[in-house]
Amino acid sequence: MRVGVLTGGGDCPGLNAVIRAAVRKGVQEYGYEFTGFRDGWRGPLEADTVTLDIPAVRGILPRGGTILGSSRTNPLKVEGGIKRIKENMAKLEVDSLIAIGGEDTLGVAQRLADEYGIQVVGVPKTIDNDLSATDYTFGFDTAVNIATEAIDRLHTTAESHMRVLVVEVMGRHAGWIALHSGLAGGANVILIPEQRFDVEKVCGWVTSRFKASYAPIVCVAEGAMPKDGDMVLKDESLDAFGHVRLSGVGEWLAKEIERRTGKEARTTVLGHVQRGGTPSAYDRWLASRFGLHAIQAVHEADWGKMVALQGTDVVRVPLADATARIKTVDPKLYEEVGVFFG
Repeated sequence: MRVGVLTGGGDCPGLNAVIRAAVRKGVQEYGYEFTGFRDGWRGPLEADTVTLDIPAVRGILPRGGTILGSSRTNPLKVEGGIKRIKENMAKLEVDSLIAIGGEDTLGVAQRLADEYGIQVVGVPKTIDNDLSATDYTFGFDTAVNIATEAIDRLHTTAESHMRVLVVEVMGRHAGWIALHSGLAGGANVILIPEQRFDVEKVCGWVTSRFKASYAPIVCVAEGAMPKDGDMVLKDESLDAFGHVRLSGVGEWLAKEIERRTGKEARTTVLGHVQRGGTPSAYDRWLASRFGLHAIQAVHEADWGKMVALQGTDVVRVPLADATARIKTVDPKLYEEVGVFFG
C-alpha cells in the first residue's frame, strides 16, 4: 500500500503532528509507503510530490505550518481536474489518500470519495473549530491561546492611555475563537458572526466601563456584522472556493465607537499570527491521535470517512456528514458570557 497525504486550505498548528503520526504508524506497523503531495490539491493535480518516510518526519512535532505546503486549490473548478488526479495517483502508484483540511478541503475529499471512487480518509483541521461532527479541531487551542495572550497584553496599554482597544480575531462564520479568547482574556465586549450586534449597545458597554475607571477591550470576530449593515470586506475578490477576503470590521467599529462616545479607540488585527508558530500541547496531542486513527481507517479500508473527536474518543464519521453544515456558537452559550459585558 502506498498512501498519499496532503494538507489543504489555511495552514494550522498541528498539521505536522498528523503527518508524523500517520507515517510512523503506517511504516512501523503496516509496512506502508507514503507520498506527500505539495500545496494541497495542487499536488495531485500536477503530480508534485515529496517522499514521506520516518527520517522525513523526525523533529516536526513542535513545528507550526506544514512541511507539505498548502493552498486553496479547488480541483473541482479545474477542467479535467478529477481525471488528472486519478491518472496521477495511478502513475505514482498511490492507492489511497489522507486529506487533512477544513470544510473546503474535506468537501472536495467527500466528492472524490462518493462520486469518483477515490479511496480517501479525512482529518479535520481548522483554527475556527467550525467543523460539525467533531467536538474540537486541532489548531483551535493554539489560536485561542495566542489571542488570549494578545488581549492580556492589550489590557495594560489600554489602561495606560484610557482608550478603547478593539481586537479583531479570525472567525468567518463561527465565533469560537472570539468567544473563548474574549472570555479567557477578560474582554468587556465579545462580538461573533452568529449574533448581529447593536453599535449603540456596544457603545453603552464601553461607556459603562469608563465610568468604572477601566479601559474597555472589545473582542470581535472578523465575520461579525452590525444589525443595520453588512459584512466588512477587505476586497471583493474571491478564492477558488468562492470566499471573499474578510478583515476590516475592527477598524470600522473603532471609528464608530470613537465617533459616538468621544473616546479614543484603536484597533489590533491579529490575523495570521493566530495560526502561526508552534502548536500547543493539546493540539499536538489531538493531531497525533487523529493521525494514528486516520492511518488505522486506511488499513481497514474505511473510505469516505473523517476521524473526529467525540468526548474523549476518536471516532469515524462520513465525510458527507462532517461537511454538511458549519458548527456555530449556540445562542445560549453566547448568552452565558453576556454577564461580563460592560
